[in-house]
Amino acid sequence: MSRLYEKYKKDVVPALKETFGYKNIMQVPKVDSVTVNVGYGRNHKDKGYIENIEKTLTIITGQKPVHNKAHVSISNFKIREGVPVGVSVKLRGNRMYDFLDKLVSIDLPRVRDFRGLNVNAFDKQGNYSIGLKENIAFPEITVDSSEKIHGLQIVIKTTTKSKEEGRVLLEQLGFPFNKD
Repeated sequence: MSRLYEKYKKDVVPALKETFGYKNIMQVPKVDSVTVNVGYGRNHKDKGYIENIEKTLTIITGQKPVHNKAHVSISNFKIREGVPVGVSVKLRGNRMYDFLDKLVSIDLPRVRDFRGLNVNAFDKQGNYSIGLKENIAFPEITVDSSEKIHGLQIVIKTTTKSKEEGRVLLEQLGFPFNKD
């Protein structure tokens, strides 16, 4: 069992029950899934770049990424419908909690000029999005082994009903939000 999941069960669930007045444990919100994705857009013809991204995501998440295709054609970006435009990995269960624990305790402090996460990145349902400009914030990726540095996006999907519930849930899990 993951260290973060144990913290959720022992500390976060009672704190959320007290804060929001939940009567049943099943009402307490939780993290449902984490999606890590990288868009390669205009580099969709560069096989080496795509393989590098796949390798990086596999190392970071421990799971093989899935290719995402464009749903619509955009002539300005020279993208046609059905052309692969990115790769993503969806994490659930123990892998998700292990990834989040590593993200909060190791990866985010390694980000250059990190001053905390933006509180305004929640959507109406309490899901949270994090964008990283460099993949070298992860200790598994070294500057020497990575051919090209690329960014990635992390979306944390929760079972909350509002921004406030989502913020409190992630704060209780140890996410370092900006105080401003």
